[in-house]
Amino acid sequence: MKADSAFGVIRWRVLATTIIVGLAPIAALAQDAPFAAEAPVVGTAALPRDLSPWGMFMSADNVVKAVMIGLAFASVATWTVWLAKSIELLAVKRATRKALQAIAQSRSLGEALDQVGGGNNVVVRLLEAAQAEVQLSGEASDKDGIKERTASRLERIEAAYGRRITRGTNILATIGATAPFVGLFGTVWGIMNSFIGISKAQTTNLAVVAPGIAEALLATALGLVAAIPAVVIYNVFARSITGYRALLGDASAEVLRLVSRDLDRPASRRIGQRVAAAE
Repeated sequence: MKADSAFGVIRWRVLATTIIVGLAPIAALAQDAPFAAEAPVVGTAALPRDLSPWGMFMSADNVVKAVMIGLAFASVATWTVWLAKSIELLAVKRATRKALQAIAQSRSLGEALDQVGGGNNVVVRLLEAAQAEVQLSGEASDKDGIKERTASRLERIEAAYGRRITRGTNILATIGATAPFVGLFGTVWGIMNSFIGISKAQTTNLAVVAPGIAEALLATALGLVAAIPAVVIYNVFARSITGYRALLGDASAEVLRLVSRDLDRPASRRIGQRVAAAE
């Protein structure tokens, strides 16, 4: 009886060991199956190798490419306006300061015109407008009326030159305000395409999805590259243009002083100066 019992125990142990050994591979396959379905093997040849800015641009979606090209043109326009407007402001400020020094030492409008000379300088325009108004007014006894009409002419010229010097700066404000949002649109579009690619590939492998997201973020980076210099340059030009308008105000004040000085002279002396200027 004892021998039969021992033989039975051994037989059951052998049977249990056989079952466990047989089921172990099946259990291992069952555990590995979800991971295999969830993360398929991706060949290294399928992954993008060039992650430089140019490589990401070439691999990007057509919409993202269009956004990047537009932002690149905006950046070029910003620096073009900076160069052209800097040269223009430097030239007009220098000419206006030189003319102001000349008319500050003049005693009459005719003498100031001789000192300043010709050209398209704003100070020359102010002097010519003032002289024309004084001549049109003739021998009018109302000096305050002549001064008021002269001041009106000078104010219009000053406003016209103030508007002229601001040409081209509005594009900087537009680029600074819209470029970040344009870049953000490209980023959103690129990330949408990346998520669509994740859904089609049925994988969340970072090596697969990261290049598409990097390409999308490149659009935002270009938007900031275009916007930040535009805002800074616009603010610099705004301060410089304010200084130029202050110079125009000083020039108008100097011309009005010359007009007042001419009107306070005796009539015979004014007539003699007009004849000499005409000759």
